Amino acid sequence: MKKLTILICALLCTFQSNGQQNEAPSPIIFIYDASGSMWGQMEGKTKVEIATSVLSTAVNNLPENQKVGLVAYGHRKKGDCKDVQTLVPMSNSSKRTVTSALKNIKPLGRTPLAYSAELVIGDLRSSKNKATVILITDGIESCDGDICKVVAAAKAEGIDFKLHIVGFGLKEGETEQLRCAAKAGDGNYYDASNAGGLGEVLNEVTEQTIDKPAGNVSFYATKNGQPVDAWIQAFDVIAKRKPISVRTYKDTASVFLPPSTYNVEARPLEGSDVGSVTLEGVTSYEDKVVHRTISFDGGTFNITITNNGEGWDSTVKVLDQSGKTIGASRTYGKPVDIEVSPGVYDIEVQALRMKGLETQFIFEDVSLNAGATTTREHDFKTGIANLGVSENGTLIDCTVNIYTKSTEESVAGGRSYTSSSSNPREYILNPGAYKVKLRGRKNGADTIKWFEITVKEGESITKMYEW
Repeated sequence: MKKLTILICALLCTFQSNGQQNEAPSPIIFIYDASGSMWGQMEGKTKVEIATSVLSTAVNNLPENQKVGLVAYGHRKKGDCKDVQTLVPMSNSSKRTVTSALKNIKPLGRTPLAYSAELVIGDLRSSKNKATVILITDGIESCDGDICKVVAAAKAEGIDFKLHIVGFGLKEGETEQLRCAAKAGDGNYYDASNAGGLGEVLNEVTEQTIDKPAGNVSFYATKNGQPVDAWIQAFDVIAKRKPISVRTYKDTASVFLPPSTYNVEARPLEGSDVGSVTLEGVTSYEDKVVHRTISFDGGTFNITITNNGEGWDSTVKVLDQSGKTIGASRTYGKPVDIEVSPGVYDIEVQALRMKGLETQFIFEDVSLNAGATTTREHDFKTGIANLGVSENGTLIDCTVNIYTKSTEESVAGGRSYTSSSSNPREYILNPGAYKVKLRGRKNGADTIKWFEITVKEGESITKMYEW
């Protein structure tokens, strides 16, 4: 009965949503950063080139009946904190008008974020419209304003708007006031570090308009106690509607999920081999907010590989129970950490440069717990064989192939050359007995010679074969 009730609610929301699609959406007003810092370089282009191109694409992707306004700041006077201008009014329904205005903007001045918000809010106050406001900035307030206070005061006054802020290339410590303002404006703060990121953000933010119902489900993602940026998708298991997505940006992200039951898949977007996390049976409601904290806490494998007790360069792969590689690294002679999701794994180590039958080692069925570090060490054993070929004191160029004496399995090969820098040539081999095959030219004919060597752990031998 409960599932039937949820399904009916979900279908009603779908019908209501379809009906709303025929109505003209509320205006979207872009506040565009035209301060002098937008001439800064990123990916071989100026920020203004990138922002103009990406924003124009986002505008062109809006619905045909979408009204779009454009406000710019810092584009007319270098030191004027009142240099804010409405270039395109919110009543505009022409995308071309907006994209043409963007192309004509020449960054010059300062960053009056608070005053820009005041101007837009004033227009909403006088027109009694509601709107989605999207502020794009590559810098923080430079005119002693406080955009968070401005937005909070407007909300307390009852002005109906949703404010999203997009930080373009901002540093971590510069976002506090912007996050505060976005939260006060019932919107979100988004980070965009490059052109691709800005495009993704604008695609998402233009979907989160004031016409959308207020978020009824919120998500917060952590890893080892710290907030992380995560991509979250909610799959409706009852109504089977299109997945609904949201990104956390290291903060709490809210989204409206029509009342139903969802399986939620969360994927971390920061450097780690920790996999996705799935929350099953998340139920959303019309009349209350549901919160979920998602933990990506992984564990760490600390791997130390040595050769005769000295740090050794090796590749390391972490394999799940199906044999799939889910984490990998290279030691470069030092201990290495690999962070993966909790579970049971095989760890495959391949020593580099050394030759023989014991250059690979596998730690089998190693358990790893969340937040824990599991340490494994392995010491390979080798000796060194310096092999060369000469005739009457003259270095001879031959091919050199090395086989184990017991199994006659090929383990190494090379050439002797006629250069003293590579003849004799060094071979790092596992301890044991070997057969060496030389192939060269003698009196115009192809000739093969054999000899044997024994390699001992930690020792070096030199063998110059007299042709």
